[in-house]
Amino acid sequence: MIRKYSVLVSLVVLAVVMLVPFVVVTLNAVKSPADYSSGGPLSLPGELYLDGIVRFWNRVDFGGKLWNSLLISGSVAVLAVVLSVLNAYALGIGRVRGRVWILVAFLMANTLPQEALVYPLYYLSKQVGLYDTRLGVIIIFTVIQSAFGTYLLSSVLSRFPPEILEAAALDGAGRWRALWQVVVPISRPTLSVLLVFFFIWTWNEFFLPLVFLISNDNQTVPVALGVLQGDKMMDATMSSASALLGILPAVVFFLIFQRTLTRGVTVGAIK
Repeated sequence: MIRKYSVLVSLVVLAVVMLVPFVVVTLNAVKSPADYSSGGPLSLPGELYLDGIVRFWNRVDFGGKLWNSLLISGSVAVLAVVLSVLNAYALGIGRVRGRVWILVAFLMANTLPQEALVYPLYYLSKQVGLYDTRLGVIIIFTVIQSAFGTYLLSSVLSRFPPEILEAAALDGAGRWRALWQVVVPISRPTLSVLLVFFFIWTWNEFFLPLVFLISNDNQTVPVALGVLQGDKMMDATMSSASALLGILPAVVFFLIFQRTLTRGVTVGAIK
């Protein structure tokens, strides 16, 4: 009984710690500069003030930045999952030679800091004409995210029941058909979790998009927020409005796919 209450208290404390900053940012985003100056950041707004959100939206062309982030994050999430599945199918089920060393290489690639990758990627993107393009960033993050996805899915598919694959082979299914009609449907909960994580991770990326997307038309939401921080034209309420607009799409995406994420984690725990 005591353990159950301690877990409940921990969950409540965690929820409060996560919600309080979001609530404070939301209150300040709909608060006028006069209300902020007189009452401070923790006071309730006297009236609903949306000029800060509108001014920030128009100033940075937030619609364009939002589209760039959605395009890059969505493309990376889908392509990284597909690439991870193909790699993991060969390593986990195909049992290629040297699979352990290949997985070690993927694991080491995940530990490399992005600062170590900047110059080689900058040089290569310049050489092939992909610098300052959304396609270049999509390719970079697809490879980075698929390194983790390959390592994770390889361990999952290595325990895939061979009886199912043997039954599919008896029905005349080749390796390609077995992958897409047997392995992928059964592994869909795990793939859904990877898709959600890849989207959110790519959405929150700042350093590499800052380096590789120098044109205003190609910038993502985190880059637009970071560039404007400290600007003299940005008051406290507009800064809060920018923070709210920056995190709101990711929160909405997480809430939409919350059931999918929970189902994937639950299925993984049961297995």
